[in-house]
Amino acid sequence: MKLYTYFRSSAAYRVRIALNLKGISYEAVPIHLTRDGGRHKTDEYRRINPQMRVPSLALSNGDVLTQSLAIIEYLDEVYPDPPLLPVDAVERAHVRAIAQLVACDIHPLNNLVSLNYLKGPLRHDQATADEWYRHWVVAGFEPLEAMLRPGPYAYGSHVTLADLCVVPQVFNARRFKVPLERFPKIAAVDAACALLPAFDQARPERQPDAE
Repeated sequence: MKLYTYFRSSAAYRVRIALNLKGISYEAVPIHLTRDGGRHKTDEYRRINPQMRVPSLALSNGDVLTQSLAIIEYLDEVYPDPPLLPVDAVERAHVRAIAQLVACDIHPLNNLVSLNYLKGPLRHDQATADEWYRHWVVAGFEPLEAMLRPGPYAYGSHVTLADLCVVPQVFNARRFKVPLERFPKIAAVDAACALLPAFDQARPERQPDAE
């Protein structure tokens, strides 16, 4: 497998954790999102992923999967141990809701495409873009804090898809100086996951393309 990745991408970070948890060997192919005007915009990468985003997971049969949650659920179906979703259908829905709160509500407002549009065509300065980022993280973390189940992880005693989304978002929240004191349960989940090698090895600073 080849994972087209960028060390700071929250979405790629989620997939790296999943691959590590499943014990799946893969080749990391860095796609730098800011260098040379964004290497994800090249014709070569467009042929791999028409959306020109990371992550993309190239399978041994030549197929390429995109969108982090779709990739993770594929991995969970094909490599079911350890499972990333509960057996019970209601619990699976709750775990997916936590994951989607991060991946569908917080992340799209704060990804590089959105921030570049704020600073480019809309002509906002960096301070305003940073405040935009913090606003939407806090707006998402407030309900997220209430949705988490007793730990140590986001949905109880086992790592789930929810943790794979929460941890990368906490990393980026810290980068943008979002105060986490208001969110002790979220911080506790992040701390618990940090003790697991699969999460530690997926951290941005441990990636081959880390600056």
